[in-house]
Order: sequence, then structure tokens, then C-alpha cells
Amino acid sequence: MADVQLLVLGGGPGGYAAAFRAADLGLNVLIVEGRDTLGGVCLNEGCIPSKALLHVAKIIREAKQAEHYGVVFQPPKIDIKKLINSKDQIVGNLTGGLGGLASRRKVKVVHEKGVFIGPNTLQAGNDVFTFEHAIIAVGSRTVALANWPTHKRIWDSTRALEMPEVPENLAIVGAGIIGLEMATIYSALGSKVTLVELSKDLLPMVDKEAVKILRQQLSNFGCEFLLGTSVDQVTPSDTGVSLAFSDGHSRDYDVVISSVGRRSNADGIDCDAAGIHRNQQDIITIDDQCRTSVPNIFAIGDVTGMPMLAHRATHQGKVAAEVICGHKVQMNTSLIPSVAYTDPELAWIGLNLEEAKEQGYQPKTTSFPWLASGRNLASGGHDGLTKIVYCTESHRILGGTIIGMNAGELLAELTLAIEMCATLEDLALVVHAHPTLSETLAFAAERALGTLTDL
Repeated sequence: MADVQLLVLGGGPGGYAAAFRAADLGLNVLIVEGRDTLGGVCLNEGCIPSKALLHVAKIIREAKQAEHYGVVFQPPKIDIKKLINSKDQIVGNLTGGLGGLASRRKVKVVHEKGVFIGPNTLQAGNDVFTFEHAIIAVGSRTVALANWPTHKRIWDSTRALEMPEVPENLAIVGAGIIGLEMATIYSALGSKVTLVELSKDLLPMVDKEAVKILRQQLSNFGCEFLLGTSVDQVTPSDTGVSLAFSDGHSRDYDVVISSVGRRSNADGIDCDAAGIHRNQQDIITIDDQCRTSVPNIFAIGDVTGMPMLAHRATHQGKVAAEVICGHKVQMNTSLIPSVAYTDPELAWIGLNLEEAKEQGYQPKTTSFPWLASGRNLASGGHDGLTKIVYCTESHRILGGTIIGMNAGELLAELTLAIEMCATLEDLALVVHAHPTLSETLAFAAERALGTLTDL
């Protein structure tokens, strides 16, 4: 007899979702989590803390923008200690809530680092547990740049969210989603931000027109971009960090944030002892039911590769739990929404124009500019865009990008439309409330159909 029917290794968004779903379906479940709390990187040092600070950044900017309406506020006085305490309180409330959910479901939680010692056994601290099934959900960690020194003035994204100070001059190396969100936060708090990116294009996988709008707005906030640039040398001191760039020039900064991506944690759980296959990047191979090369062991979330997003892990976790319980389910979608919670927000889903061509469609794009949106302008919004990729033959919606306030929320309608194989006509004939930002989706569809009256 095994100690537990299901052992979940990792208590992040995917891990606790899998554990709770399995418990609801009647299994005896154990979570092994190395942290003192559930929630993983997302809740403890990623998604939730960053969104709390981004909310403060938005308040600061909106207060300044209110001058346009004749409402003038005094320059903000920022109490960093109180700001961090508020953020930590939000995290504490949520992690405490997860602990309560686990307790009410009778899911046992062991707060120890776990490693496999066989296909049915795992060691956690001084204890060894046997299991019938296991789900690996150990997530990812920040990538450490080769030859970079460890120093108090060189932060990773976790340290940046702890906010030891608001530096006057800040360099962010890596202008991906995390780097752009950090730039949004720190520029609002008063830092002069320089974003250094190896790629010649900012967010090359995203619609260029939308990215141009984001870059312009961040530039308006005082952010500088060094694209197609690498850092050749890093020289820290007690007062700052000197960066030597690939173009030959050097600059001094008070603090440097390294934000060049994340890598799987599968290298730390001894997959080989259980016979679990992984590639050279420590990505665990799974099928569409999240099963690994070992039939009774499943893997979900960041350890299974891109995109490394919490909502993907959550859905995978539910699939894995239901498969273990005998349900005939699988992860049968490639539609994983992506959102950069910058100012303005940038969100995208589905195929871009080039990808649609590669898949054999005859695609085209249609869009609606937010400078023609009454709700956007009345709400103090700036430039924005709703763009849809569609098939010219069937009018089926294939993908889309939205940039503007609340773009992440608006993306849900577009995601559902693609999942349901909706057409431009379907989207255009839905009566949207006016004035709203959501009607820009219908307007974009109407523009392609030739029925738009708002341009």
C-alpha cells in the first residue's frame, strides 16, 4: 500500500490546483513544497506582488494625468516601507487562504524540498513517501547571466519586487515582459530607467504596431531603450554598477536588474532516479494528458516548457488530476493568453499574420484605433489598438492583439471567440455596451466587413 494516492511536488498555481481538484474527486493527496507557504513564485514573488506595485504605479500616473481635467494633486510622497508592507499583506492573505483551502480539503502539506528516489518514492527532508501517482509542479527560477558577479546592487526580479530602494538611475537588462513591467513600476516611482535588450526588436513575437505604441508610451515616461545591445562587462561598487556595452560605450547606474528569462527547476528533483525523460534545457517531455515518460508520473507548468505562465499551469494541473482519476480529458488547446501588465497593457492570443500564413490560411488583419474610442479618451487613455487576425475565406478569427487600458481583461472575449471558431460576423453582431472598450472588438470586425460607422 502506498502512503498516498497522489503526491504533488510543488505548491504553486498548477500544483495546488491539481491537488485540490484531485481531492475534490476523492483522492488522498499530499503536497510537498519547499517554501513555507503555498502559491509558488506567482503568488509569493511574481504575479501578485508585481501587480500590487503596478497598481500603485497606475495611481501615480493617473493622479498626474488628472491635471488635464483641472484636478491638481501635490507630488506624491512615497513611503517605501509602507508600500512593501501593503504588498506583503496582500500576499499573506492569499497564501493563508490557500492553506485554509488545503486544510478543508484534507490535503496534507509537507514543507520540505522533495527529490525522487524511484518511480514510486520521493524523499522530503528526513521522510520518504510512496505514491501511486505523482504530479511534478516545481516551476522555474530566474536565469543567472554567465560571469555576472553577485552583488547587493545587482538584483533579479525577485529582489526588485522587494524594493530595497528606488534608485535614481536604473538599468534593466532584458526587455521581455518582466523587464517591461519593472520599467513601468520604477519609472512611476521616480527612477530614470534604461532598458537593455539583445534583440533588435522589442517583443519580436508580438504585433509590431502594438509594440510601437507601448515603446512610445514608455519613452514618454522617461524610459530609454538600448536595443540590439549586449552587456560585455559588469563592474559593481558600493555605490553603483558600471556596464560596458557591446557598442563600446559604458554607463554607470545605481542599480541593475537582470531580467533575461527563466529556466525549469526539473534539474533539482532527481528525475533520473524516477526514469523521467527531460531535454538538455531540463524541460520534461509530456503528452497531451500531461503524462511523462513514466506512466504514473505527470508534469505541469514551467517544467514542461513555454509559455511559462501560471494560468497554463493551472489548466494543466486540472487535466492531470482528472486523468489520474479516470476522466477522459486532455489539454487540447494551444490558446494560452499572454499579457504584459505595462502601462498601457499589452495582450495577445492565437496566431499572428506570419504564423497564419505558415499554417495554410489566407489571413488578413483588421484593427480599430483607440484614439477613436470615446470610452478610452474620456477615461484619460492615450494611443491604443485592437487588432484581429482572420481568414479571408471563412472570416474565422485566428488571433489578435490589444494594447490599451485593461487589455488583459478584454482579451478574454477574443480568446473565447477563437476557441468557439467564431467569425467576424459573430463578433460584429454581438451588441456591445456603449461607451466601452470592449466595443473596439466589434468595431474591428465591422471594419473588415465594411459595416463600420465609427471611422
